[in-house]
Amino acid sequence: MTARTAVREAFDRRTEPGRAVAADADAIARACHAMAVRFHAGGRLIVFGNGGACTDAQHVAVEFVHPVVVGKRALPAFALTGDVATLTAIARTEGFDEVYAAQLRTLARPDDIALGLSDGGPCANVRRGLAVAAEMGLLTVALTGGDGDMGRGADHVLRARTADPLVAKEVHVTVYHVLWELVHVFFEHPGTLRRETAR
Repeated sequence: MTARTAVREAFDRRTEPGRAVAADADAIARACHAMAVRFHAGGRLIVFGNGGACTDAQHVAVEFVHPVVVGKRALPAFALTGDVATLTAIARTEGFDEVYAAQLRTLARPDDIALGLSDGGPCANVRRGLAVAAEMGLLTVALTGGDGDMGRGADHVLRARTADPLVAKEVHVTVYHVLWELVHVFFEHPGTLRRETAR
């Protein structure tokens, strides 16, 4: 394979997953509306993921808490991935699959939003976190790759249409920036934030 061919293939792998984001606009907009309704009711965004998605979770939270666009309102959000002491304590006593579920049981409230990130497809602790969040009444949103299977724990599954976790991660960055942007669009049109239109 020549360098030129390899470069072309690298870009080609990203073309269809990138276009699919636009094709999924309705599903993304529905998730954004449901999130905006929860924020409007006093809910908070709680984000979690593994590996690279661990730092993406922190990226998502800071976008909401400290908007880079002047004039946009700050919204309450935090990641479950930043407290190493808590993560390792739960992992030691309850197992790694419980590191997010256990935190959600203690920290989450029914009006909150749980956003789970899994660029490689099904991930046991993300799925478990979303399942527990759903049991508690939270709105649940999953950003996933691969086959998109997040069990029955997600109200909204936004799947990067690729089996390549690197490309899925790139798509997720675009999607969570769109989530942030459209949540603010709905806040700028408060008549759209009736609770009965969510879920």
